[in-house]
Amino acid sequence: MKISSRLSIFTLSLFSFAGISCEDSRPFKSPTGYDLTKPVKYNMPERLTEISGIAFQNGKDDLLYAEEDETGRVYYFKLGEKDIQHTEFGKDGDYEDIAVLNSKLIMMRSDATFFVFPLDQVKLPKVDSVTKIDKALPKGEYEGMYADAKTNRVYVLCKSCSADKHNKTTSGYIMALTPDGGLQQTGEFSIDIKQITDITGQKKLTFRPSAITKNNKTGEWFILSSVNKALVIADENWKVKGVYVLDPSLFNQPEGMAFDSAQNLYISNEGDEITPGNVLKFNYQK
Repeated sequence: MKISSRLSIFTLSLFSFAGISCEDSRPFKSPTGYDLTKPVKYNMPERLTEISGIAFQNGKDDLLYAEEDETGRVYYFKLGEKDIQHTEFGKDGDYEDIAVLNSKLIMMRSDATFFVFPLDQVKLPKVDSVTKIDKALPKGEYEGMYADAKTNRVYVLCKSCSADKHNKTTSGYIMALTPDGGLQQTGEFSIDIKQITDITGQKKLTFRPSAITKNNKTGEWFILSSVNKALVIADENWKVKGVYVLDPSLFNQPEGMAFDSAQNLYISNEGDEITPGNVLKFNYQK
């Protein structure tokens, strides 16, 4: 999402979910095991002001992979260190999420065009072996993607899809890597928006997911909505269990999310003309 539209969306979002406003002094609740009001903050350099998706390889926190939504680059670095490197994999575009599936890295553009290449090529100045997959999913706008190494499947969630216009659901699709390095749809799932409205009391709600990840210990799905400033948690069967309104003073524009192997939760926020992009780490509390 471009900076020119970010400030207006930020302002509107304060009033769009669960009646939160600038004067609201109610405490912000958190899911079990986390305190979403007390992160460890890692500010990003200017080139990652528009940081969007983030991912680890098999939960290893020694290297974070990230992208921003304007250039065909993959960034990799250890949080807290200033040495941030990148590789070029393609042309400029509206890239929204990144995932690592075993030895492959997957980039997703907002129109559900995917770019797959060997993970070990990330440390080259330019990737020389990219498989491009387009028209693999129905037409729409996509921002959330998660790769599950246990099932060898990729889960993609619509932000705004034509198939959902007349349904109170948010569509999702399951994909598998093919032997030639491509992606093929193998299944579908959906989020029932009524389950969200029943919890929040917001009857007229437009749900626009921006990120999705899985807590591999509990099997729960964590789903971010930047526009709504909310974190939605669903069980293994996609039944919504909880909705947590996010503090806009901490979450400028939450666009990416990942867990490490210790169950610590990471959420990336795009910045703007005033605020740098960042990654917030929420330590798991046993």
